[in-house]
Amino acid sequence: MLHITDDMIERLVTPADAEQVMKHAYTSFAHGEAAMQERIRTEAGGVKLSTLGAVIPSLGVAGAKVYTTIAGQFRFVILIFSTEDGRPLASFDAGAITRLRTAACSLLAARSMANAGARQMALFGAGVQGVAHAEQFAKELGLQRILLCDPFAAPDIESRLGEACGIPVVFSTPEEAVRDADIIVTASRSTTPLFAGEWIKPGAFIAAIGSSLPHTRELDDVALTRARHVVVEWRTQAMREAGDIVLAGEGVLAPARILEFGDVVAGRVAPRASAGDILIYKAVGVGLQDVALASLAWERYQQSGTMAA
Repeated sequence: MLHITDDMIERLVTPADAEQVMKHAYTSFAHGEAAMQERIRTEAGGVKLSTLGAVIPSLGVAGAKVYTTIAGQFRFVILIFSTEDGRPLASFDAGAITRLRTAACSLLAARSMANAGARQMALFGAGVQGVAHAEQFAKELGLQRILLCDPFAAPDIESRLGEACGIPVVFSTPEEAVRDADIIVTASRSTTPLFAGEWIKPGAFIAAIGSSLPHTRELDDVALTRARHVVVEWRTQAMREAGDIVLAGEGVLAPARILEFGDVVAGRVAPRASAGDILIYKAVGVGLQDVALASLAWERYQQSGTMAA
C-alpha cells in the first residue's frame, strides 16, 4: 500500500486546495452526508495513543488518524479506505495535513465571521500552527500588521515571519495586541487564559486553536460572555475536549450561543448580526478535516503519477 509523506503532501496540496476541501467536507457533514468519530485517548507509562476518524462518501473515503504523544511531542499517521469497496487506499504522514487543515478551517471561519475591514491581527504563539495562520491570514484577508505575543519565540521571528507574510510583524504585549486587534489567533500550549476578555475590542473575531484538552484553556470567561456566538467544529467533541468551554463558569455560555461550524459553512446560520459583535471560533481538531484532506492528497497523487514520488 502506498505511503504519502509530508514532503509529497507539500508538493501536492496548496492552502487554497485545503480550504476548498474543508468547505466541501463541512457542507456534507451539515447535510448529514458525512459522519465523524470522536477522538479517543488511551495512555499508559507516559505514552498516549489517540485516534479519530470520519466517513465521507462524497469524497469516496473513510479513514482514521492515529497518533502518539510522548513527552509533549506528537507523531501522526492517517489511513484512508475506499467507500466503494472498502479497500485500503493509502497511508499518510500527518504533520503537513494537520498544519494545512487547521489553518484552512480557521481561514474559512474568518471569511464568515470576521469583519470585512479587519486589518490587524494579534497572534499568540509563533509555532508551526501560528506561522501557518499568520501566512494564510495575511495573504487572504488583506492584513496590514501582525502583533505577536510569544515569550519563547526566536529573536529574529519578527523579520522572518514578516518576510513570509509580506507585512510588518512586531512583538507586542498581550494587552496592546488584543486592544488593537480586529482578528486574534491563539495557537499556544497555554493551560490558562492568555489575556483579559475585557481587552477585546467590539467586532473582533477570535480563532482559538491551541487547546484541545479539557483542563487547558486560552480564553477566559469574560471573553466567552462577551461573544455573541462561539462556533465549534462539532458540538459532540467540543463539549468534551474544549477546555475553554468545559472550564467556563456556570451560566457563562448558554447552549444556544454555541453554533456548529458546518452550519456556518453551509449558510444555515449567520453568527454575526452587527459589526460590533465579538465572535469566537473554537477548534480542537476533528477527524473530518484529516480524512478530507488526505482524500484530496490521494486524488492529487493519482493525477500526478510518479511525479510526486
